[in-house]
Amino acid sequence: MSTATQKIVDRALVVHTVPSTLAFSPIGRYVSPALAGVGKRGHVALTFDDGPDPVSTPEFLRVLDELGWHATFFMLGDMVRAAPGLAAEVAAAGHEVGVHADVHRSQKRMSPRAIRDDVARAYDAVSEASGVRPVWYRPPHGALSLEGKRAARKVGMKAVLWTTWGRDWRAEATPASIIADLAAGRLAGGTLLLHDYAASGSWRATVAALPRLAELLDRRHLAAGPLGEHGLPAGRRNARRPPGGRPPR
Repeated sequence: MSTATQKIVDRALVVHTVPSTLAFSPIGRYVSPALAGVGKRGHVALTFDDGPDPVSTPEFLRVLDELGWHATFFMLGDMVRAAPGLAAEVAAAGHEVGVHADVHRSQKRMSPRAIRDDVARAYDAVSEASGVRPVWYRPPHGALSLEGKRAARKVGMKAVLWTTWGRDWRAEATPASIIADLAAGRLAGGTLLLHDYAASGSWRATVAALPRLAELLDRRHLAAGPLGEHGLPAGRRNARRPPGGRPPR
């Protein structure tokens, strides 16, 4: 591929995911604060992506319980199908259950139809396994396309990204590096991105970082909780799914 052609492709990918491109821009928190995850100033939304996993997720539930925190877990459909009971366990523990994707692929290189199918499959899997109707949606890599936003809205979900992340998927991540990366971004009124599963095994560093995060937030007089308590427009906690009922379409 020539340099000129690559530039055209790169521009097309940016246009394809214009909602997230705007949200992550320097003006994103002002022009699309809800999508960027900007909420109440004294509150921090705690979110985890890529689970649930039978080994790692229970460890997060244990530490969150010790800290007295609730969070929002953005789940993958294929992970849920592998451990459906775990999705229900997360919801039963009082945490919010959100939708990440059916499989972990960036929307940048997916067709509109593939995006619609992925969102629908993921919503069905997460809703059925957890027993709740998810209201929050976050695509892999934060690459949100217009089609992804529409598909999420069609089933009653609101897309939300993040204001700071711990870069905790990296094999070299440590509790100290995770806290440093989180602190480098917006905490007050922000949405924190962490992961309750990482193939590298770095989720152990994330678990160990949570008590340190509690100390940091306490020093800054910030309260942690799920997105439903973050003060986002039209935000609400998950509603129970009617027994035997299908998600709305």
